[in-house]
Amino acid sequence: MRLLKSTVHPDIEKLEGRIFHRKAARGIILDGENILMLYTARYHDYTLPGGGIDEGEDAIQGLIRELEEETGARNIRNISAFGLYEEYRPWYKPDFDIMHMESYCFVCSIDAELGDTQFEDYEINNGMKPVWLNIYDAIAHNEETIANSEKKGMSIERETFLLKRIAAELLPELTRQIA
Repeated sequence: MRLLKSTVHPDIEKLEGRIFHRKAARGIILDGENILMLYTARYHDYTLPGGGIDEGEDAIQGLIRELEEETGARNIRNISAFGLYEEYRPWYKPDFDIMHMESYCFVCSIDAELGDTQFEDYEINNGMKPVWLNIYDAIAHNEETIANSEKKGMSIERETFLLKRIAAELLPELTRQIA
């Protein structure tokens, strides 16, 4: 899978110490200019649905499970690789110093009607919910959150970068009209 971007959080001076490696799968589901996102009230941001790949899963299996759990997506199909976003960020738990996160992003199709979600407790407590919205509105919202919100989490830069890349590469006619 092609590397879209590799980043190191500004709080990390050297990639040394105890590094925790996490692999995640993220879904890109488009309907014209609309994209299926997760809104998280705690961080006031929009993110691509997806999450950690479990032991024994490959990236596609993890993607399908996460999309079903977080969005209620059904009949996930036409899965194709979009790209990898790699990041190193601080890990604030005792066993490790740094988290090395690899987010494998895939474009896919789903049935129009979403089923029930199966959020984990922390996701419910964070106020997560699946929403369809215009991709340019999602970009503008996240940029506003980056600029003005103290609630923002560490994932918003990744998510906003990915949204812009998705718009540029998968919606080229629309992007040219707006530019």
